[in-house]
Amino acid sequence: MMKPADAERVTGYHVGGISPFGQKKRVPTFIEQSAFAHGEVFMNGGQRGLQVKLTPSDAASALEAKVAELI
Repeated sequence: MMKPADAERVTGYHVGGISPFGQKKRVPTFIEQSAFAHGEVFMNGGQRGLQVKLTPSDAASALEAKVAELI
């Protein structure tokens, strides 16, 4: 994962508000493999206050994310 200062510089967003959707500059996205134990997950939808609910598989597909053990 990126250091917070690097993430803010690369994405143009503040840490805590960096969504995997709607980025000005696309950066690699990772999904914790344990998310796949759940039928659905919630993610920031790219706008303040907007949450999206989707399956982990759909999230990984839409974001071209890599699944990894991140803990």
